[in-house]
Amino acid sequence: MKLANLSAVVTGGASGLGLACARQLVARGVFVVIADQSDQHGSAAAAELGASARFVHADVRDTEQMNAVYDAAEALAPLRVLIHCAGVGGPLRLVEKDGQPGSLEKFEAILRINLTGTFNSLRLAAARMARNEPVDGERGACVLTASVAAYEGQIGQIPYAASKAGVVGMTIVAARDLAQRLIRVCTIAPGIFDTPLLARLPEPVRASLGAAVPHPARLGQPDEFALTALHILENPMLNGETIRLDGAIRMTPR
Repeated sequence: MKLANLSAVVTGGASGLGLACARQLVARGVFVVIADQSDQHGSAAAAELGASARFVHADVRDTEQMNAVYDAAEALAPLRVLIHCAGVGGPLRLVEKDGQPGSLEKFEAILRINLTGTFNSLRLAAARMARNEPVDGERGACVLTASVAAYEGQIGQIPYAASKAGVVGMTIVAARDLAQRLIRVCTIAPGIFDTPLLARLPEPVRASLGAAVPHPARLGQPDEFALTALHILENPMLNGETIRLDGAIRMTPR
């Protein structure tokens, strides 16, 4: 896909991996709509990115709000790109320290944001893209975000790992489903990246996490995630694939 004369939606685009993607898209001349629940960070991101960017407050689980996001994108240029980075984590054990069973409500809440939110964002974007005129044999491309936790979830990550494994499982099916519409779907499964969440940790902890990566022995940079996302968009043969972006790390049980 040529990144020209089109708009893109980046969910979770107000910070971290999503903001890095939004920056690189704007640098390529793409109109970008950031969908995020943080008004403060979303407005700041849009102001930083300039006239080519818009911020729309949206919860990826909410159909009406996500349709408003896609309306904003189509008002700028044909919608041909979705980069879905929105997601949450949260510790949960099957049996908590006090002997009580883990919270079903918390499990369901994380799955609803990470997995149902991915499905909702993808289905609504695909319906819009399917109406586009094909350019160089395709109407659109979607990049989803999983995690290495989908393969090696650590103790306490059961809802996060389950939700991200669901995104991995969704990828090939979605790509096959949308092939007739000339829309590609791929997923990136990042390892340990230097995001705002990790920025809250003490520096010795961050250094220890980075040292666990075989090579390069450091935290991943959001721009490296964005480079991978843009390569997926620009390479028409990438479809139905989940790409681990992790410096060869394999997570330990804890």
